[in-house]
Amino acid sequence: MEDARVRLPELPFETTETLEPHSPAGVGSLAWIETVPGLPYFVTERGEAWHPVGHNDAIAWPELNGLFRRRDVAGVERHLLRLKESGVTCLRLMLEYCHREHRYLERPVGRFVPAMVQLWDDLFALCERVGLRILLTPFDTFFTWQRWKKHPYNDANGGPCSSPTRLLVCRKTRAAIKARLAFATQRWGASPSLFAWDLWNEMHPAMGEHSAECFADYIEDVGPFLRALELRLHGRAHPKTVSIFAPELVTKPWLVDPIFRHGALDFANVHPYEEGTIDDPTDTVGPAISTGQLMRGAVAEARDLRPVFDSEHGPIHTFKDRHKTLPESFDDEYFRHMQWAHLASGGAGGGMRWPNRNPHCLTAGMRRAQRALTDFLPLVNWTRFRRRGLEDDVSVDRREIAVFACGDGEQAVLWLLRTGTIGANGMLREDAGALRATVRIRGLGPGTYRVTPYDTRTGRTLAADMTRCGPDGSASFAAEVRTDLAFAIRKS
Repeated sequence: MEDARVRLPELPFETTETLEPHSPAGVGSLAWIETVPGLPYFVTERGEAWHPVGHNDAIAWPELNGLFRRRDVAGVERHLLRLKESGVTCLRLMLEYCHREHRYLERPVGRFVPAMVQLWDDLFALCERVGLRILLTPFDTFFTWQRWKKHPYNDANGGPCSSPTRLLVCRKTRAAIKARLAFATQRWGASPSLFAWDLWNEMHPAMGEHSAECFADYIEDVGPFLRALELRLHGRAHPKTVSIFAPELVTKPWLVDPIFRHGALDFANVHPYEEGTIDDPTDTVGPAISTGQLMRGAVAEARDLRPVFDSEHGPIHTFKDRHKTLPESFDDEYFRHMQWAHLASGGAGGGMRWPNRNPHCLTAGMRRAQRALTDFLPLVNWTRFRRRGLEDDVSVDRREIAVFACGDGEQAVLWLLRTGTIGANGMLREDAGALRATVRIRGLGPGTYRVTPYDTRTGRTLAADMTRCGPDGSASFAAEVRTDLAFAIRKS
């Protein structure tokens, strides 16, 4: 590919490198994703419900690495087709994943590397053809920090920034960030495969000179800039968010407001790496309970009913610091439990795993779990579901069953998880007999409801039952739980 150079017109900065704009294929068959005020789930421009079911991938990892210098584009397409068959709708990707030296998007700053532009051209074309979408963030901030000595944004390498501690506050760096996003939306922003922008991966005070005062400034500067540019270029704008390392919210509650409520953002995004449960699991129940608690808290903080979901989680301490890969069967159950805790606690989709495996890929069991979650989704009318947490409104007459639930006056999603049958391997014992329980739920409107049980392991709908909700807003039904069981409850 030739090193073509064109200026971006009428922008408050200059960039020396662009190429002919990418022309989206299949635009008529793939719809843009939107948010609707007061609706905590995503919809397509045609008004259809849509959930981000997927995981984190990277352009340097095994399943996408064939795109670099077009070494195996056909192989990547086969991989994407398998993902589609597994119920995956979305991948979270970083425009630049700089674990090594050959995946910089710009080098030097303002010069967009042709091989990387070609890689993204091919990936967007493949996703358009297959029917997948991308949640896109401009930087891999972890490795930008870790490998700062070599990064093109370092002023020692001709870049704009004197230290990674100034990435969020340096004005010259801010201009470069805007230029990167402007290039990206000019080239790929017309694509319906671009689901949304994560404007900054894991916003952290350490990158703002150890202060969070820059969070709102960054959002108010970059968010409206990108929105205005997209409206000018495409006539509409993709949804926007910023992500955060969720444990930071516990120790720094003043970070909550810009992450969950800023008017320039369309949805909220957390990375719930809770210490000792999610980041280094010893059983498959504790991480699910932690996920439910963290997601309920996040849903409550997003007070205007904007969508909320986890865009990065996994056994990061086990893998990165202890250098261990979880046993596959254990990891599959850990993954499945976390995604159902996420959905039933009000999150959009099932959360997006960071693989944290060797190799850095999800297992076949995780793919089956994603398929099962996707097959459950049509049981709920998400375009009318103004959910709230029901943790105080659902009770089970068995103490050894944990409850995860959300709902409104006409629908509810429940997930019941056994807690008393954890085996020596940290997994739930499948040889345990089914536990009969009575579930009581409050907060529904009067009427008759269809209660549909769902086997999350096999992805099968079980025999549905009907229950009556009286004037007091309460209803009850029976459940038999061997390991876990999900329910879709919908007014008949």
